[in-house]
Amino acid sequence: MSEFPADRPRGGFLKWALWGAALIGVAAVVYIMAQSLTKPPEPPAAAKAPAGEIHSVAAKLEHPADGSPAPAYSFKDAAGKVVTVADFKGKVVVLNLWATWCAPCKNEMPTLARLQAAYAGKPLAVVAVSIDKAEALDGAKTFIAGLAPLTFYNDPDAKLPWALKPAAAGMPTTVIYGKDGLERGRISGEAAWADPDAKALLDKVLVEG
Repeated sequence: MSEFPADRPRGGFLKWALWGAALIGVAAVVYIMAQSLTKPPEPPAAAKAPAGEIHSVAAKLEHPADGSPAPAYSFKDAAGKVVTVADFKGKVVVLNLWATWCAPCKNEMPTLARLQAAYAGKPLAVVAVSIDKAEALDGAKTFIAGLAPLTFYNDPDAKLPWALKPAAAGMPTTVIYGKDGLERGRISGEAAWADPDAKALLDKVLVEG
């Protein structure tokens, strides 16, 4: 019968200890990856601008290279009805993504209300979609209620910013779609939507169809 010297470590035990540590490490990595895949993305940050400053649409307009179609992703109206941008086909759509925690969003919203009022009776819809969570919905609805003729829309899962192609860079983001549902321009950050340059741009899109 063989014996191990008292001062000699047993290799088998050390090997199994190392294998156990390695397996624990692998399990930890797998868990972290799974969590990152299932955790919903954080809402885009609010775009920063100097206090009181609001930019012209012409100065901030970004033109898409491919005229991307509007996303099929759905959001809800004030009554809880499911809505998509496609429901407004035949109209020029000014899709605005905003939230009550976003100061630049709230700063520009009165200009969007004046824009919608200026186009009353014409095929143009300002669709302001809040990405506020359920606990902030009452405040968001109250805010929009004071900005007639805007109506309230909400994306409680806050996924519409990522459904855009490319994804929204921050809040607010405003995308202009032609009557055909294709993107004609985009603005990241707040803008003065009631100014003459904004109306000139939208008049052009209305004519182009």
